[in-house]
Amino acid sequence: MTSTNIVLTGKQQVELRSEDVPALSPGGLLARTQVSLISTGTESICYRGEMDDGSHWHNWVQHPFYLGYSNVAKVETIGDGVTGFEIGDRIFSGSPHHQLLMVNADQADRIPDDISDEAAAWSKLATIAQTGVRRAELAMGANVVIIGAGPLGQLLTQYVRVMGARQILVVDTIESRLAMAQAHGATDVFCGSAADAATFVGDHTNGELADVVFEATGHYAVLPMALPLVRKFGTLMLIGDSPTPSKQVLTPDIITRQISIRGTHNESLEPGIASWNRVRQIELFYTYLQRDQMRVTDLITSRHTPEEAPAVYAKLMNDRADTLGVVFDWRRM
Repeated sequence: MTSTNIVLTGKQQVELRSEDVPALSPGGLLARTQVSLISTGTESICYRGEMDDGSHWHNWVQHPFYLGYSNVAKVETIGDGVTGFEIGDRIFSGSPHHQLLMVNADQADRIPDDISDEAAAWSKLATIAQTGVRRAELAMGANVVIIGAGPLGQLLTQYVRVMGARQILVVDTIESRLAMAQAHGATDVFCGSAADAATFVGDHTNGELADVVFEATGHYAVLPMALPLVRKFGTLMLIGDSPTPSKQVLTPDIITRQISIRGTHNESLEPGIASWNRVRQIELFYTYLQRDQMRVTDLITSRHTPEEAPAVYAKLMNDRADTLGVVFDWRRM
């Protein structure tokens, strides 16, 4: 049995390959992909191939590399020892863009019947954003700035709205992304560079600046732009992951205004709140979708067949201005 897989075979080289599917092992599920969502920021970095030597990016992206970690599939075969799943169940997993998957059952999450394939495909990005919000320790009525209105910035906007933020100020250079953020709860937006946003933030916070700033771009140049937007004793959350951290620089704000910088990665949480693991965070995300407290399918800006993958990644590398959610639809293969 073979699977059609999207493979990064070298720097800026994507191919579709027909590859053998490994035998189903005990505790595993064989599933057929329905849709998979591109993590446009992460996968564009992997595709571009420009990263610091010795960084986790450099150690992670080894060719051939299997792109993708947001996969919705339908169970076709159940391995020995697996309970809680049936043939035909839809599952989300952090699997790559593959037609057929072998997934450990403990890494698969059943999707409720009233959650669509395309909504469930956001589950991984939703947990990344949710983890960042938990790490920020937001209080009700907080003033929040989100720099970068890409997929993560859009999810952060919705989460902090649910959390009861007073001001949700989103900064980006692309008007269409800002309009989407406003449709999902941003109280006001600034179209331009974060370097020029201090007056905007001050005007909307009575001069206090932001309790929490989320840096969701991952561009090394944004860190020193973000720090002046944080209030004294406030927090800067780094949720965007720069592939060139050696270029990131700090400003005197950290010392003179005693700002805290926190990093966040995937679903990893400190012991006191580690009970909010992947499973619980995804279940909460689905609850918010079911209550219409969050929406994600309207964030999808394009849908493609897997055969279009080489052209899709080439476009994302050169211009992501008109993209948010990019989906591969595998249902006709």
